[in-house]
Amino acid sequence: MPAAPPPPQWVLDISSPPAPKSKSGTLADPPGYTPAASAITSKQRSQAAKTVTQRKAPTTEEMDTLKMKKAWEIAIAPAKQLPMNAIGMYMTGNTLQIFSIFMVFTLFKTPVMAVMNLQRVFAPFEAPGISTRLISVKVVYVLMNMLGLGLGIWKVNQMGLLPTTRSDWLAWEGERTWSERAVPREWL
Repeated sequence: MPAAPPPPQWVLDISSPPAPKSKSGTLADPPGYTPAASAITSKQRSQAAKTVTQRKAPTTEEMDTLKMKKAWEIAIAPAKQLPMNAIGMYMTGNTLQIFSIFMVFTLFKTPVMAVMNLQRVFAPFEAPGISTRLISVKVVYVLMNMLGLGLGIWKVNQMGLLPTTRSDWLAWEGERTWSERAVPREWL
């Protein structure tokens, strides 16, 4: 019976990882790096405990500033979606198709739902120190969503669904009364 062939090199590499390289003392470990527990000596542990500094808690002013920055990012986010929505509206064309109808429905639904959830969106940023400054952020958020609604209205107009011409209102138009006639009334 022939002898079994030796295992491939990759099997040998997986089963026996390479020995750790000796570390030179000139380079420090990157932040967040923790070497394996067996490689750390007690001397290294005591040195690491001395060098670790506690991160101080942020002040209320710093937290308020951070909350306002995040609130402004959320307020401007609907405007960042407008170019992509405009390209999508251009690509769907002006004919009535199921895809363009769904796109227009989404253009109307998204801003309306966003404005309805206004308080829930900005609830994490509510704080006594910034509640008055948050009003302007909410107003900008509503205006950015209204721009999305405007894009939807523009698209509906391009599709010919808005009654903007006189012929769209013929059902409500009265009969014309002539101020003069070319023939006597009895002949008609």
